[in-house]
Amino acid sequence: MRYRIGETPNAPVMSLDQGAFLLLAALSLAIGIGFVFAGIRSRHYWMAIWGTGLALCSLGYIIYVFVIL
Repeated sequence: MRYRIGETPNAPVMSLDQGAFLLLAALSLAIGIGFVFAGIRSRHYWMAIWGTGLALCSLGYIIYVFVIL
């Protein structure tokens, strides 16, 4: 396999830590709550259902990280 000039094949890969996942979970929680309010207000109930699911999953992950881990 050929590599470009200056590119090393065993370069360290940046990985996500727990803080990044918690930030994504908090952002998803806020988006889910926004979807619930927007879905109920505009009578698009599918949006409220998806927002409820997103908010519950995000909240479940946040509780899992802070309580169980």
